[in-house]
Amino acid sequence: MNQVKTQVVTAEVAKKSAKYFIYGNLAAIIVPFPIFILWFGASIFVYAMFRHFPHPKVGYYTQIAAYHYYGLAGLLVPVLTFAPGSFFMSYWWALWIVCAVILLPLSIRELIRINNDDWEDVEVESP
Repeated sequence: MNQVKTQVVTAEVAKKSAKYFIYGNLAAIIVPFPIFILWFGASIFVYAMFRHFPHPKVGYYTQIAAYHYYGLAGLLVPVLTFAPGSFFMSYWWALWIVCAVILLPLSIRELIRINNDDWEDVEVESP
């Protein structure tokens, strides 16, 4: 007979994994050059890793953090595309402040939600 092997994903590992994308968002906003741009590429890898994590809450919180970051990055595309040539060089600090005002409270709120959520161990079948 085939025996099904199971592994346990602990609540602590799941809770920690749910925070990775948010930590990347915070790093991207605190040190905007070059981390904001580099985080765009790295975040795709982090999203792919954690969106389908065995614990469903990890995927949920990763998706929410991705909405926040990609929404903000997507907002910057038309702003910087249609702005005058010297706009970014003259007003980069204003864009950074707007991004920080949007992303910091959302990220902090999600960290609080993750910390206050009830996390349980999950058993996963392994091949």
